[in-house]
Amino acid sequence: MGITKTEMFTKEQNHLASVAKVLGHPARIAILEQILKTKGCICGDLVNEIGLAQPTISQHLRELKNVGLIKGNIEGTKVCYCINTEVWSEIQLLMSEFFSSLIIEDDSCC
Repeated sequence: MGITKTEMFTKEQNHLASVAKVLGHPARIAILEQILKTKGCICGDLVNEIGLAQPTISQHLRELKNVGLIKGNIEGTKVCYCINTEVWSEIQLLMSEFFSSLIIEDDSCC
């Protein structure tokens, strides 16, 4: 397998690519939607709502947490997850800047 050479790219480019990769799985989108809907969630509730096995949900939660989209608090034997609003806002701004960088004046390409 080849080297990705991520050091060739800016911090923002690498971060945006990491977030895009994590958001590239529909289960993670469903998890985020459920957390947003309930303003916080316990892993067991996600298993019931989404219908995936608990270890699968846990792996997806770990990936979302690794890029900072969510954070978790331990409550007894359960972990309650919520949106990390600071990182969420940062990613929202990065995505907005990325998508607004193209100003379509003339649709003459190809």
